Amino acid sequence: MGKVSLAESVVNEMYDKDWFSKWLGIERITTGEGTSVLKMTIRKEMLNGFGIAHGGITYSLADSALAFASNSHGRKAVSIETSISHTESLKEGDIIIASAKELSLSNKIGIYEVTVSKEDQQIVALFKGTVYRTSKEWFPGDVKE
Repeated sequence: MGKVSLAESVVNEMYDKDWFSKWLGIERITTGEGTSVLKMTIRKEMLNGFGIAHGGITYSLADSALAFASNSHGRKAVSIETSISHTESLKEGDIIIASAKELSLSNKIGIYEVTVSKEDQQIVALFKGTVYRTSKEWFPGDVKE
């Protein structure tokens, strides 16, 4: 078995305590420094009165991708501003994938873009998030390579 990266260690630690992401049924596909790819299936209890996925479901998936990507450098980061544009509706059984990528990273601020797509790569939502990077490390005292 290969060595686990810092990014994977952080996301493992976060996900172990992330009951909401688990309840949503979020699966982690890939994790890297400044990136995260997550996947989930739209369930019946996620539908609104129109019979389509509640916007908060797509938002929550994108927000989890933001959290994992922005914390992947080993410093604790929290969102300070987020926004989403829903471009297509979703129905029960749809499988969606959120891909987060880092656009900008400084000592205190990170900016991320999350694209949410169906499995056929049709974009269903575009999310942007800004995070504040605290001075707290996920694993204080660990030797960095």
